[in-house]
Amino acid sequence: MAHAKTSYVCLSCRTSYKQPYDRTRQRTCPRCAEPLIHAGSAFAAPRRRDVAAWRTLTVLLNVGVGFHKSCCGGPGYRPRTLREVRERMTHAQRSGEPIAHVLVRRDVG
Repeated sequence: MAHAKTSYVCLSCRTSYKQPYDRTRQRTCPRCAEPLIHAGSAFAAPRRRDVAAWRTLTVLLNVGVGFHKSCCGGPGYRPRTLREVRERMTHAQRSGEPIAHVLVRRDVG
């Protein structure tokens, strides 16, 4: 039986690759040779020219927010704009909550 594929992302090249998941193997970008980041099986890459979406994605992946399927379908809420990210990061600083937890909540107020 074939293993399910998951997404790996290169933030500097703004590309993603679907590959079988292997926790022990470090994947590298075929374009720039930088390490790829495991984004999850429910990840949908923005268009390469959508720089704002990739900046938002960079923040999410760098704080450990992934796009993994849950028992009920997709990964749940993820901010889609830099404004939403900034609002949640400000709330995290003021409340003392971990940034990764605040970023995946739909309502922060």
